[in-house]
Amino acid sequence: MTRPEFRVYRSVALGIAWRTVHNALTTPNIVIPTLAFPFFFFIAFAGGLSQLQHLPGFHFQQGYTAFQYVFVILQSAAFGGVFTGFGIARDFEYGFARRLLIASPYRSALVLGYAISAVIRWFVVATLLTVAAFAVGMNVGGGGVELPGLYLLANAAALLWSAGIAMRLRTIQAGPAMQMPVFLALFFAPVYVPLSLLSGWIHHVAQANPVTYFLEAGRGFVSGDTVHVGIAFGSALGLGVLFTIWAIRGLRDAETTGA
Repeated sequence: MTRPEFRVYRSVALGIAWRTVHNALTTPNIVIPTLAFPFFFFIAFAGGLSQLQHLPGFHFQQGYTAFQYVFVILQSAAFGGVFTGFGIARDFEYGFARRLLIASPYRSALVLGYAISAVIRWFVVATLLTVAAFAVGMNVGGGGVELPGLYLLANAAALLWSAGIAMRLRTIQAGPAMQMPVFLALFFAPVYVPLSLLSGWIHHVAQANPVTYFLEAGRGFVSGDTVHVGIAFGSALGLGVLFTIWAIRGLRDAETTGA
């Protein structure tokens, strides 16, 4: 790609990102769910279920607030990607995406632009959640610097999954197909207690669920006792590659059918 071509590619990606972020942060029916869901989960889980930390075998030195903070940050990353997918579907349904496909010489720049917007949206939510968590006394034993990198990969994977659905179905009615698999993956992980305290079929499902390793690695970063880091980052990168192919093929499908 020559320098002029790169400039065009960059302009398309940044233009899509700016428009999507602007709409997400200035439209009440978009920004309210984006902020309300993570804060609702944080209040409900970290506050209402805090007595679970007294269960025999529950060992997490930083306390239940930090334990749930890691899940809520992951949940906000994943659903930040899903909500951006809703915006992609809306753009196709209302015909705006067709104009983008006609105007842009590099169609993959559209996917990159939406991915950038998903990252920015999540950064805003994650910042507010982190401030709130420290305000209520969350303790952090480790550096936690790897946590944003891991969850950015989760954010990107959720966005690419949702983008593939949105570009194939091209209607906001596809929302449940984007949201439900992500929701199930999150809640079939050790959300409320450590994996060791789960039993029966849910324990086996959680062991096979890559989200479990995202959570355990994230909680390890917060507590200073890192575990499953290689599996977590490897799974996140693998999902990212898989869903990138899924999204690009969805984009080609939209081009073939004329959006």
